[in-house]
Amino acid sequence: MNFWEALILAIVEGLTEFLPVSSTGHMIIFSALMGINEASFTKVFEVNIQFGAILSVVVLYWRRFFTRLDFYFKLFVAFIPAAVLGLSFEKYIDQLLGSVVVVAVMLLIGGVFLVFVDSLFPQSTDAPEQEIKYSTAFIVGFFQCIAMIPGVSRSAASIIGGMTQGWSRKQAAEFSFFLAVPTMLAAAGYKLLKDFDKIQVADLQILLFGNVVAFIVAMFAIRFFIDFLTRYGFKAFGYYRIVLGLTLLVLMAFGVDLKIT
Repeated sequence: MNFWEALILAIVEGLTEFLPVSSTGHMIIFSALMGINEASFTKVFEVNIQFGAILSVVVLYWRRFFTRLDFYFKLFVAFIPAAVLGLSFEKYIDQLLGSVVVVAVMLLIGGVFLVFVDSLFPQSTDAPEQEIKYSTAFIVGFFQCIAMIPGVSRSAASIIGGMTQGWSRKQAAEFSFFLAVPTMLAAAGYKLLKDFDKIQVADLQILLFGNVVAFIVAMFAIRFFIDFLTRYGFKAFGYYRIVLGLTLLVLMAFGVDLKIT
C-alpha cells in the first residue's frame, strides 16, 4: 500500500465510520477496486485507522467523557456483547472481510430497512433525552454485533438499537459514537498486537498518516451526520445503500472483476 491508496481509504473511513452506510463495506469495496484487498497489511490498515476516528469522538464530546463514572460502566456493559461474540467468531468474521458479494447484499438489505425505519419509530424525531439504563445499554450492545457482518454498518445497527429503546435519533446516534470508542479501540488494538510482527517501519508511517487523515475527516462527518439525521432521518442513507448495493451486484453479474477474495 502506498500513501495515495492510504489517503483514499482513510478519507473513506473518516466519512463513513459514523454514517449508517458501513465503513468496513466501503473500505472493502475501495481496496478491491484498487487491487490491494489481498494484501495482509490492507486488513490491518482498515482496522487500525479507526484509532483516528475514535479520537475525533473523544475530542468533540470531551465533556461527556470526563463527567460521571457510571458513563464508563454503561459503555463497558454495552461493549460486552461485541467483545464476547467478536472473539468467539473471529475466524468466521475474518472470512467475510474482503467479500464484495457479502457487502453488496448487506448494503441492499440494510438500505431497504433504512428507507422505512423512520416510520417504524415515529417517536424518534422529537423524543426527550432519557436516562440510559444498564439494561438498555446492554441491548444496544447486542444490536451493534449485527455489524460484524460486513456491509451492515455498526453505526446503523447501534442507532436503531437505541431507537428501539425509545431514544431520539440524536441520543441514539451520540451513544453510538460513544460506544464506538471501546469497541473500535479493542478491535484496532487487538489487530495491531496480533499482526505487529508482520508490519514494517514503512507500514507504521502509513498507519500514522491514515489515522491523521481519518481523524480530520471524521470530525466534519460527525457534525454533518448529527444535524442531517435530526432533521431528515435515515431515508437518504437508505436510498444510497440500495443504489450502491444494486450497482455492485449488477457489475459483478456482468463479469466486472472486483478482485473478490
